Amino acid sequence: MSTLPLQPVRWEGDASHGSLMLIDQTALPATVLTLRMDSLAALCEAIATLRVRGAPAIGLAGAYGVVLAMQAHAMDTPECFATALRDAANQLAAVRPTARNLAWAVRRVEAHGLQCATASALESLNALLAEARNVENENASMCSSMSRHGAALLRADEGILTHCNAGPLATGGQGSALGVILEAHAWGLRPRVYADETRPLLQGARLTAFELDRAGIPVTVLCDSAAATLMARGMVQRVLVGADRIAANGDTANKIGTYALAVLARTHHIPFHVVAPSSTFDLELADGCGIPIEERNGDEVRTIAGQRCTPEGIAVFNPAFDVTPAVLITSIICERGVITPVAEDTIRRTLAPAS
Repeated sequence: MSTLPLQPVRWEGDASHGSLMLIDQTALPATVLTLRMDSLAALCEAIATLRVRGAPAIGLAGAYGVVLAMQAHAMDTPECFATALRDAANQLAAVRPTARNLAWAVRRVEAHGLQCATASALESLNALLAEARNVENENASMCSSMSRHGAALLRADEGILTHCNAGPLATGGQGSALGVILEAHAWGLRPRVYADETRPLLQGARLTAFELDRAGIPVTVLCDSAAATLMARGMVQRVLVGADRIAANGDTANKIGTYALAVLARTHHIPFHVVAPSSTFDLELADGCGIPIEERNGDEVRTIAGQRCTPEGIAVFNPAFDVTPAVLITSIICERGVITPVAEDTIRRTLAPAS
C-alpha cells in the first residue's frame, strides 16, 4: 500500500529531445506499466483506447502531445512550423470529442505557439513546452482547491457513492471527485466509500478501488445496478462524481450511468455533487443538448476480459457518456468554490475573472 498517487502523464527532458510518458491505465490494477510515446499517432491511439483517460489527464496529455508532435519540426521555417502546429493540434483535439479539457488544453498550447510565429522554430518549441507545463501546474492547483472546497461540505463517517474514476489517474493532480474523498480522509472525516464498477470498462472497479486502496481508504465496489438498493438501505449520504463537459446552464456530461445515479439520488433525497475544474465548463453551449456524446466500439460491451458474453453479431448501444440535467445537481464544486444553485447566472458569476 502506498499513499503516493501515480502520475498518469509526465514529460521528461527538454523540448527538443524530451519524452512523454504515460501510465497504461488499461493494464491496471494488475500491472503498473509506463509507456513512452514516440509519435503523435501513438499518442492519439493511447488517448482513443483509454490508455490515458479522465478529462483533465487527457487534456494534459494533449498539451504535451503538441510538444511531442512538433519535435520533428524544430528546424522548420516559422511558416512551416505554424502550419504543422495547426495540423497536429487539429488531430489531437478530435480524438475524443466529449471531454472539453482535451481540446481546451491543446488549443491553449497551440495559441501560445502561434503567438511566437516570428521566432525560430526551436524558440517556439520551447514556448510550447513552457505552456504545457503551465497547464500541468494549474491543473494540480485546481485539483487541490476543488478537494478542499468539497471536503468542507462533508461530515464525519458519511457514506459516499462515486462513479467511474475521478482521482489522480484521471487528473494528474489530487483528483476531482476522488480528490474530495482523499482530502476528507486526510482531515480525519473517515468517509465510507462505495464505488460503482462502471460498466463496460470497469473504471470504478479497476481504477477507483485501486487508488483508494493505495491511499489506505476502505472502499466497497458494487455492480452499477446495485446503487438503488444501496441508497434505499440508507448507506449513502452523498454522491460525488466528476465531469467531462459542463454546459452554461449546468447540464453535465460524465461517464455513462451518471444520469441514472442523479435520478436515484433525487428519489432518495441524497445530495448529488459534480466536482470539476473551470476548464471543464463550456460556456458557449447553452445546455446539454449541444454536448457531443462519444459512441464507442460495441465490442466493449460484447466482451468481458476478452471473452464474448453476447451472441455473435448482436447489436450494441455503447455511448461513453450521458448528460445529467442541472436540475438534478445539488452543487458543482470547482476551484473557485461551490456553485449552488446550479444555474447559468451562478455559474457565470463564479467563473467570472476577478476584477
